[in-house]
Amino acid sequence: MSKAELARRAGVSPLTIDRVEAGCPCRMDTKRKILEALGLKPSARAEVWPDIDAQG
Repeated sequence: MSKAELARRAGVSPLTIDRVEAGCPCRMDTKRKILEALGLKPSARAEVWPDIDAQG
């Protein structure tokens, strides 16, 4: 899936996808949308963003 398609499916901008890939912080709602667009459950967020628990 392309970044543009992921952004479209998640309802976010392609720039947001670029920022998330670069490791910039984003809202939990944005992470949830991206996970859903990828067909993943919210419980998979620690696998996609492993530093999430370290940040608190």
